[in-house]
Amino acid sequence: MINFLKKPNEKVFNLKELSSDALLYKVFPRLVMEIMKKYFRLEIEGLENIPEKGPVIIAPNHSGFSGFDAMVLSYILQQNTKRIPRVLTHHLWFLTKTTALPAQKMGFIEATYENGVSLLKRNNLIVLFPEGEHGNFKPTSKRYQLQEFKRGFVRMAMTTNAKIVPTIVLGAEETHINLQQLKFTKFLRGLVLPLPLNVIPLPAKWKIVFLKPVQLPFDAEKVTDRELCHDISSEIQEDMQKKINREIKNRGSGFF
Repeated sequence: MINFLKKPNEKVFNLKELSSDALLYKVFPRLVMEIMKKYFRLEIEGLENIPEKGPVIIAPNHSGFSGFDAMVLSYILQQNTKRIPRVLTHHLWFLTKTTALPAQKMGFIEATYENGVSLLKRNNLIVLFPEGEHGNFKPTSKRYQLQEFKRGFVRMAMTTNAKIVPTIVLGAEETHINLQQLKFTKFLRGLVLPLPLNVIPLPAKWKIVFLKPVQLPFDAEKVTDRELCHDISSEIQEDMQKKINREIKNRGSGFF
C-alpha cells in the first residue's frame, strides 16, 4: 500500500510535473490536513503512549458524522510516529470502485474482524472505532455519550496479543451537527445514516488524547468467551467515558 499521507523528505516545487494521482492522493490530502490542524486549533496529548512496534489497536470514540476524526487521527499518527496506520472504516466506502479506490489509497480498510486480525498479525497499527457508525451518526443531542462498544476489537487483541490504546477525540461533535440518526432496517438490515445540519465544518477546538495502552492478560483461547469479551469492552468504555466527562468539564466551551 502506498503511503500517501507521509511527509516528503523534500519540498515539492513544481506541481505541474506531478501526476494527477500524486496531486489528488498525496499533495492535496497533506494540504487539507495541515489546514484542518490550524482551523481546529488541534491539541494532542499522550503520543508517548503509542507503542513503537508490535500490533496496536488505536480505539477512539467516534464522533461527527463526516469521518473527519478518522482522517485527522490517521494523519496525526503518521506525522508523529514512525508507523503507518491502517484505518478500519465503514463498508459503505467499498460498495463501488469510485469510493473504494480513494479509500484504499488513503489507507482505509473495510472494517471486518478478518481484516483487523490479518493486519495485526503483520504487526501493524490499526485504528478501529468500537462504537461503529452508531458513534459518529448519533444525534448531536447525545454528543460525547459513548454508544455501546462492539467486542471485535477485544477479540482481535486476544487473538494477536495486540495492545489497545484507548483514545479520546474532542471537538468533532461540535464541528458537524447531526440532527437525527436514520435507520433503514426495511431496506438493508443494520444500515444507519445521519441527518446533518451543516456541511461546512464549524471551527470547534479539537483535542486528541492517547491514553495508556492496555495489554490483555488473556490468550487466544479466551476469544470465544463472550462474557469475558463483553466485560473487558464495557470496562474500557467506562474508563473512556470518565475521561471524556473530565475533559469536557475542564475545557468549557468547545469553540473558545
